[in-house]
Amino acid sequence: MTANIPHPVVTRDRWIAERKTLLAQEKQLTQARDRLAEARRALPWVRLEQDYVFDTAHGPRRLSELFQGRRQLLVQHFMFGPGWEQGCKSCSFMADHLDGMAAHLAHRDIALLAVSRAPLAELLAFKARMGWRFDWASSNGNDFNRDFHVSFAPEDRKDGEVYYNFHMTPFPKDEAPGISIFYKDDAGDVFHTYSTFGRGVEVMMGTYNLVDLTPKGRDEAGLAYTMEWVRHHDRYEDAPAGAACCGGAKA
Repeated sequence: MTANIPHPVVTRDRWIAERKTLLAQEKQLTQARDRLAEARRALPWVRLEQDYVFDTAHGPRRLSELFQGRRQLLVQHFMFGPGWEQGCKSCSFMADHLDGMAAHLAHRDIALLAVSRAPLAELLAFKARMGWRFDWASSNGNDFNRDFHVSFAPEDRKDGEVYYNFHMTPFPKDEAPGISIFYKDDAGDVFHTYSTFGRGVEVMMGTYNLVDLTPKGRDEAGLAYTMEWVRHHDRYEDAPAGAACCGGAKA
């Protein structure tokens, strides 16, 4: 059992008064988020000159063929490099939210796709272990990850920094997380409309929105984006027996 959290205790009237003050701040944030979403939709687009070919469970497919009959495609740049024993735990935390959202997003003309640089066989084995249903494609044979600055070759590093999140920055790994949005028009042309990286990927982490409502919150050190408490969902200490259906991966 966890220890109690020291905290002020007040009357109901005092609580209501302070809650109303916080409510005003929350409304300001909601309105600011609405304005930000409008500005995001107003961004200009970039036409893709290359129709990348991916390895998928249905054979080689071009990016333009992965929209599942829809105009919009949301891609999770999932950190999973060739030869890794398992996918990144934080990217897995993100991906845990996808299947529940898929039907709702489909009715907003949005298809979902995870993309990683690991070979397809490695992705599918991990997908089976985690029990996921969303589509996952391998970019192992193309430059998609490097072009969108979520995979880094040695020559991409300059003085220990790589181009990530739209600026040069230190990044310790060869793979990075992100989300990118694409649109396909009637002519079949594909446009890049938006990408977000770093803590911007929290938009996919609905669990955090609920955790942030609670007294303990994320229970992370300071303001750092540590996610130290997060595990693969079959690697928590109280995970049900047999949750790891494929085995072989280390925590």
